[in-house]
Amino acid sequence: MVVQAQEGRLTTSRTRVLVATAVPAERDAVARALPGPGREVRLPGVTLHRAGESYDLLAAGVGPALAAASVSAALTAAALGGDPYGLVVSTGIAGGFAPAAPVGSLVLADEITAADLGAETADGFLPVTELGFGTVTHRPPESLVRETAAATGALTGVVLTVSTVTGTAARGAALRALHPRALAEAMEGFGVAEAAAAHGVPVLEIRAVSNPVGPRDRDAWRIGAALAALTTAFGKLTPVLESWNPHDR
Repeated sequence: MVVQAQEGRLTTSRTRVLVATAVPAERDAVARALPGPGREVRLPGVTLHRAGESYDLLAAGVGPALAAASVSAALTAAALGGDPYGLVVSTGIAGGFAPAAPVGSLVLADEITAADLGAETADGFLPVTELGFGTVTHRPPESLVRETAAATGALTGVVLTVSTVTGTAARGAALRALHPRALAEAMEGFGVAEAAAAHGVPVLEIRAVSNPVGPRDRDAWRIGAALAALTTAFGKLTPVLESWNPHDR
């Protein structure tokens, strides 16, 4: 909540938060930590779950492109309606790089990085920035990252966005070699961050680790436990979001 001075008196204005997940199960896990039963709000191209006055939840779709399109549609509708969002949160489950981010842990991004946006060359991978255009990293507000980590106990580092989920030990090792601070990989954060940046809105990414990055073994995934961890995390996070000043970048 932001405190403002108007005509010699102090007033408060709420910060509206858009929470973007990939799939409804992740959205519902977050909703369990938020006030009230919620209601559906249908907009062109997207349907929001509204919780209380401050939170809109969006199952934005899988992958960075669909996530960016869905989040951009919600941001545009809010801005045109005269009640814009002050923050976008990308969240859900993720693969964690062992041993740094074990299954069941929470991971918070201080950098949201597109891991495979670029070109393969004879000398290895080149990010799109080294080709002379675009960006590959968005950085959430430092103050919000600090406060979120303190409230939730989340590990803080780089969260990678990939278009193909890692399925081999060799690919996992290659990603860590390119991104030594990487703690987790997911599929939507960079797309969400791109949409938020285009609208001038800060972004945060927090994930619950459901499986290790590496060989694809569905029997080792702990999706239910990760979703429960997501609910617990947002129960601790909401006071931070409600008191954070979006102008404090």
